[in-house]
Amino acid sequence: MHRRYLAVPVGIGVAAVAIVCGLRAVLVRQAAIARGRIGKPLGEESIDADRVWRRRLEGDPVELLVLGDSLAAGLGAETRKQTLGGRLAKGLARRLHRPVRLRTIAVVGSESPDLDDQLAGLPVDYAPDVAVIVVGGNDVTHRLPVSTSTRHLRRAIDELRGRGAEVVVGTCPDLGALRPVPQPLRRLVSSLSRRLAEAQTGTARDAGAVPVDLRRAVGPMFFDDPEAMFSLDRFHPSPLGYRRTAEALLPAVLRAAEIALSGRGRPTTAD
Repeated sequence: MHRRYLAVPVGIGVAAVAIVCGLRAVLVRQAAIARGRIGKPLGEESIDADRVWRRRLEGDPVELLVLGDSLAAGLGAETRKQTLGGRLAKGLARRLHRPVRLRTIAVVGSESPDLDDQLAGLPVDYAPDVAVIVVGGNDVTHRLPVSTSTRHLRRAIDELRGRGAEVVVGTCPDLGALRPVPQPLRRLVSSLSRRLAEAQTGTARDAGAVPVDLRRAVGPMFFDDPEAMFSLDRFHPSPLGYRRTAEALLPAVLRAAEIALSGRGRPTTAD
């Protein structure tokens, strides 16, 4: 009797292991399918949008820094005006009525730990008014632990605030919008990206930064109209995708700029 009852949990355990192994095999196959479906017509270089935007406006330029991954770098945009940084700089200049100097140090393919190297390349005396961090998608696809992602995000925010910047964090987008990724893998990456975004939100707030939930702000648009919102590679945003993402970030970036300028005794408008 004892042996018969003992065999029941052992049998359940063996079946569970078999199910997990089978699911893992399915996910591995689906990941390979997704990599094959997602094209790479964009290359690895984004458009250089760094310049002083609306330079004819009066007043010293607002210093805007953008760092993070390919979304922050603007990969998929067709002109510099369509990049995330370009759209933010142009929108900020229009609302503040003063020029904005954009500096982009985001690197295509970056994960959260790469923020360290991006910041290390800045001049020691560089003091941005506003810094925008957008990172996380590659953390999910490369299965980086959430604790590692948030630790490096916190370190980046601390350094930027130490330089006197107000910081805005665009949290990880919902990778469940990637149609080339088959189910059930798509549900899994959607859950993982949501978990990372929630952790990034808490980290940003604890560090004195302002988080913007891109999953909620623009995620439904990418789900509802992927043909228009994604670029040719079906992974990075299209010009319209960047426009909607910039529109979601701009209110927080504007508030951050106003706080930074008033804190440094500079008027928030040229007049």
